[in-house]
Amino acid sequence: MRVGLLSDIHANLEALQTVLEHLEPQNLDALVCLGDFVGYGPDPNECVALLRPRLRAAVLGNHDQAAFGGRPISDFNLYAQTAMVWTMQVLAPDARAFLAELPVRAELEGVLLVHGSPRQPVDEYMFDTRTARASFVADGFRVAFIGHTHQPAVFVERNHRVSARGLLPEVPLSLQPTYRYIVNIGSVGQPRDTDPRAAYAVLDTAGPSVTLYRVAYAVEHTQRKMEAAGLPVPLIERLALGR
Repeated sequence: MRVGLLSDIHANLEALQTVLEHLEPQNLDALVCLGDFVGYGPDPNECVALLRPRLRAAVLGNHDQAAFGGRPISDFNLYAQTAMVWTMQVLAPDARAFLAELPVRAELEGVLLVHGSPRQPVDEYMFDTRTARASFVADGFRVAFIGHTHQPAVFVERNHRVSARGLLPEVPLSLQPTYRYIVNIGSVGQPRDTDPRAAYAVLDTAGPSVTLYRVAYAVEHTQRKMEAAGLPVPLIERLALGR
């Protein structure tokens, strides 16, 4: 089975459309999203409407949770708060209802799907091996896919030792049967690893393996729409920098 893995769309329609076009020839059996459909970007309703009918599974992100009133926006920095206020004002009732019904975790083909971490599915940022180790201890999964940090990475537990490394685009990561993995697939709409290209991944359960892909999209088009919506300038500028 081949599963497309998306995360952190953040209302960036141009990035999402480009990724979906890039996925077309991949012969996927399923598509999943690891949360944060909305927040930051100018097209929350369009992104939910485009992605929702295509998904086999999806989980809740922290921006999704704030968008339907499930968490205080004070959890975010001032720029993200401003974007969230705007998002809440324009979010359509059907999109809001969809986000409110998302689970905090899901499983597909024996892998765990969460937004933040297996230990704290919505909130926890995983940047280091200490945080990864806590999730390996807290949950019995063998392979988990996450987003939230917007930075592709893989954490591997082998013989009770945890290591970390980056993921190189189009270099398949073989998932060894005696190891455990937490794989961060990066962000479609808000990359923050100094590479502004949209990121997504494909899981091939026959390998098993996972492959990261990076796709250039029309960043300037998204930026113009953000400017027209009155979204904060730093959020607009960072898209072209991938940070």
